[in-house]
Amino acid sequence: MDKDLQAPAAEADEAAPAIGPVLGGLAGLRARHALVATTGGLAGPDSADDGGGDGQPLTPARLRYEQEQAYFNDIYLLAPVGYFVLAFDTTLLQLNLVGADLLGLPRANPARAKLRDYVAPRFQADFDAFVRMSLNTAEPQRCDLQMTRGRPGDPGFAATLRASADGSGQACRVVMELAEGKLAALERSEERFRRIVHSAEEGIWEIDAQSRTSFVNPKMARMLGYAIEDIMDQPLTAFMDEEGRAILERNIARRQQGIAERHEFKFIRKDGAALWATLATNPIFDAEGAYLGALALVSDITDSKESADLVWHQANFDTLTALPNRHMFQDRLGQEIKKARREDTLLALLFIDLDKFKQVNDTMGHDQGDALLVEAAVRIAACVRASDTLARLGGDEFTVILSGLDQVASAERVAQDIIRTLAEPFALSAGSALVSASVGIAFFPSDADQPDELLRHADQAMYAAKSAGRSRYNYFTPDLQLAAQQRQRLAADLRNALGAGQFELLYQPIVNLASGAVERAEALLRWRHPERGLLRPQDFVPHAESSGLIVEIGDWVFRRAADQAKAWQGELGRAFQISVNQSPVQFRGDPAWCQGWLEYVAQLRLPPRSIVIDVPEGVLLDGAAEVLQRLRSYREMGLQVALDDFGTGYASLTHLKKFDIDFLKLDRVFVQDMAGDSGDLALCEAIIVMAHKLGLKVVAEGVETAAQQALLAQAGCDYAQGYAFSEPLRPEEFAAMARRGVPLLAG
Repeated sequence: MDKDLQAPAAEADEAAPAIGPVLGGLAGLRARHALVATTGGLAGPDSADDGGGDGQPLTPARLRYEQEQAYFNDIYLLAPVGYFVLAFDTTLLQLNLVGADLLGLPRANPARAKLRDYVAPRFQADFDAFVRMSLNTAEPQRCDLQMTRGRPGDPGFAATLRASADGSGQACRVVMELAEGKLAALERSEERFRRIVHSAEEGIWEIDAQSRTSFVNPKMARMLGYAIEDIMDQPLTAFMDEEGRAILERNIARRQQGIAERHEFKFIRKDGAALWATLATNPIFDAEGAYLGALALVSDITDSKESADLVWHQANFDTLTALPNRHMFQDRLGQEIKKARREDTLLALLFIDLDKFKQVNDTMGHDQGDALLVEAAVRIAACVRASDTLARLGGDEFTVILSGLDQVASAERVAQDIIRTLAEPFALSAGSALVSASVGIAFFPSDADQPDELLRHADQAMYAAKSAGRSRYNYFTPDLQLAAQQRQRLAADLRNALGAGQFELLYQPIVNLASGAVERAEALLRWRHPERGLLRPQDFVPHAESSGLIVEIGDWVFRRAADQAKAWQGELGRAFQISVNQSPVQFRGDPAWCQGWLEYVAQLRLPPRSIVIDVPEGVLLDGAAEVLQRLRSYREMGLQVALDDFGTGYASLTHLKKFDIDFLKLDRVFVQDMAGDSGDLALCEAIIVMAHKLGLKVVAEGVETAAQQALLAQAGCDYAQGYAFSEPLRPEEFAAMARRGVPLLAG
């Protein structure tokens, strides 16, 4: 702090010490007043102002300045004399409580008042000269004049001003004392000081050398919820929890060294609630330099602290399970890898994905799915140590960081425990649910030495476990990395395939079981990859769905199928239908694509019922209102709808009544083991009868033998498709078959 503002030798009884730690206690106001009076100034850090509203960027130097300014305010806020920082035009940039009281101004000075405006007119010339001298000389300046309070009829008061420029030369620092007798001035100052302390909106807390309370103001007592007499002589630690006590012990030693500090503490109110507060503390010494205690200004920050804590918690923890989220997980994984590298220890990362969780959501509702996730988190937590990190990345994906392992087998035991506990039934309010878990395991440093790479490898291992049959764990291997790289390359190739004309459609005949006529066909998408040859949908559709490209690909399929239907109707001279498969991602996507289809078939002059949209059974369970609206939009366009792979999901015949469906396609699982006395045949017969009563046509998929064809015909099935009739054909091959029809096979 500046030491420029010192009283001239003729004005002071003794040498003026620099203002630093506060002397005496609140019981020693006289000593403090004498100190300030003999100190020629209350100069603060070498800086221009408090940084308010100048629009400058927050540089490191500016940040240091603002921190110094905060300490400066803490020291001089309660000084028993007026203290001001002035701009060159005498605008009040900063003023303490006494200064604000003397002038009748709010401390923030929202009107940007000038100190010159509070100088009696006949003294303004003297004041101007006083300011000029203060700014242009290193010596402190003094001026005796008459001040006003800016209010009509107020007689004002005589005052002595002392001033000097601050160290940067960008502002002027002024101390104002009432020009009256020493005793009268002291008594007046004490009264003003007492009034300020007792009416202050901040808590004031003084402790002695043993950290026992020697003074609190009423505001401080109200903040804690105690009467003042209940706080007096009590140790500060009586109002703190363990965390606060630990911080206090560290700070006491620093205060005894004369260091002023600002810290956040958590106090405990009388009612047991937490009081978060900022304490700006200054040590108190006697004239011989002995430590007497400390004075603290206390600001209640409970509301802002709780708000900040809530924001931090929401940014770092999952709201459903209260586990660390992806952001917190990534931070902890980075820290644990640094620790493992430093200590040369083994670390395992487990990537857990719940199998069949979507079915729970679809059949029982999302609230039940959420309840299952919460219980799953509890079960996984019971399988790991308190020192391990369990996180939820999102959806049904969890991760576990196992640090400080002594052997690889330790991670394997944890994975086995997790798989076993998650395989047990979940008792939900809507009924019992079953899921399982696929777990991928990757190790630091053998599998990866960077957090992102380790997570990616654990994910790849989990993917391998799921592909191998689920409800199992799998270690990361270089082969998995190679497969993942191939998938990434495939996804990149997929983006170029549409523009490069690499997709094509094959057509499988759908045969009328009563006549043998080929009246319909299913369009089957293939990708002729330039390096890998002809790829089936299962090899690339999942990548197209995850990237969103499936919507564009599906639009291409619809338009090519419409072109082909128009061509075959002209060639065959009769009506002909083509079914196109629609991915669940397409079905839930933007309906604007569908409007484009209607316009396209209109341009072709193709009856819209020439196209049948095959929708997966599972979409009926996703959201009744949205599904019903989409199916109705298809019907309004004139398109027909088939429910594909019926019997593999959880749809029931009641769904068929509720939704707008034209065809029901029996999944191959009903057909493959069909025999004259089998339960599969009885089930097929029952489904066919009920479907007919609902006005639906039935198509059997996967028919491969003459016996299956005959049994389905006897059961009343309308159509069939499969290798018993033909494999998928190119358009020119299909046309010839459609013209001649299919001779029905004898059973």
